[in-house]
Amino acid sequence: MSSAPAALWRRLTAEFLGSGFLAAVVIGSGIAAQRLSPGQTGLELFENAAATAAGLFAIILMFGPVSGGHFNPVVSFADAVFGGLSWRDAAAYLPAQVAGCIAGAVAANLMFALPAVTISGKHRATGAHFLSEVIATAGLLLVIFALARSGRARSAPAAVGAYIGAAYWFTSSTSFANPAITIGRMFSDTFAGIAPSSVLPFIAAQIIGGIAATAIIKALYPAITPADAAAIIVPHAGPTAQPADGAAHHNAPLPGK
Repeated sequence: MSSAPAALWRRLTAEFLGSGFLAAVVIGSGIAAQRLSPGQTGLELFENAAATAAGLFAIILMFGPVSGGHFNPVVSFADAVFGGLSWRDAAAYLPAQVAGCIAGAVAANLMFALPAVTISGKHRATGAHFLSEVIATAGLLLVIFALARSGRARSAPAAVGAYIGAAYWFTSSTSFANPAITIGRMFSDTFAGIAPSSVLPFIAAQIIGGIAATAIIKALYPAITPADAAAIIVPHAGPTAQPADGAAHHNAPLPGK
């Protein structure tokens, strides 16, 4: 049997805090890389990507047992499409994720003795960046839902961290793949920032990537169930979830639920 989901306020708190830590890791490690390796862009990107990959893995483990560890509106709404999360809850996750990423950006600025808010001037809106964000976002969702459908959801924290770390390098956009972190990174004029004029094109590309991934997932995994969807990213019970064949143990109650 699947357990009841945690109270909504607890899940929203987890999504806010997880998103905040994610933004702090992305932006803070970018600032540190820029200061420790000035003028060495490749090394700066490597340091930023490595910290983000490892940090994302840990953050998902920290907060995933409560909310599923989405920290990304595209992931939450894709989960709702497949029945793992209610549309009402997905809509509630979105402001928590965005607010968390903004708070994390402010925290990162302050930790490095910068003004709390510095609007980025780094323009990234090109055709290549747009295509990169479509592909990066689609790939992220495919990783997440393929693992859930095949009963390997417990590998998702490591797989998501590894995918984002790799996508820093194989996409020209450095794989934001997340509307909430895109908005958050606007508030830091540092290595990981993005200019306000580039935010809407990035978010549009991420939405397109999410829609494309949803169609691909339905084509590749037509038997995906609400129970499968409820197992992303860290197994968590959804309002309509029932254990899937061969995957019941992946939907067992976790500590703190």
